[in-house]
Amino acid sequence: MSNFGSGNQGIAATIPVMVIAERFAASEEQLARALIMSHLGAIYIKSHYLPLSAFCGNTVTSAAASMAMVYLAGGSFKQSCFASQNVLSDSAGLMCDGAKASCAMKVSTPSGAAVRGFLMALNSHSVSGQGSVAGNVDQMVKEGMSATDTTVIDIMSA
Repeated sequence: MSNFGSGNQGIAATIPVMVIAERFAASEEQLARALIMSHLGAIYIKSHYLPLSAFCGNTVTSAAASMAMVYLAGGSFKQSCFASQNVLSDSAGLMCDGAKASCAMKVSTPSGAAVRGFLMALNSHSVSGQGSVAGNVDQMVKEGMSATDTTVIDIMSA
């Protein structure tokens, strides 16, 4: 249950999607498609990261999981985009401090945001055009915490 080399991110990409699949009585094929969407969506978003980033991978993994949840509920592509934006708006400030117990604890925060983002998106509500997400999720992920990266590396190296 790993995603992009991270077990914690694998949990974030998998467990919430499986819970929603059970809730909506999804078929095995629908569950497989949703898990593929969740994992590949997370990998796509993380492909925009700088080589070393303070941006928490569980956040973007949960954003991808939220899109997969919308799929399982029969939502539209637009609603899936809303879900992703909602999650990133809710928990984009979560800072990565390396894979350890604190990382495992951080799975719960964006996973909760994934459920909230999913529920908002199903009602066609989106936090878009404002805040850190504005209109360009890719740019926010790539540049969103670049000024923080150096500081975090300095703290972790001390």
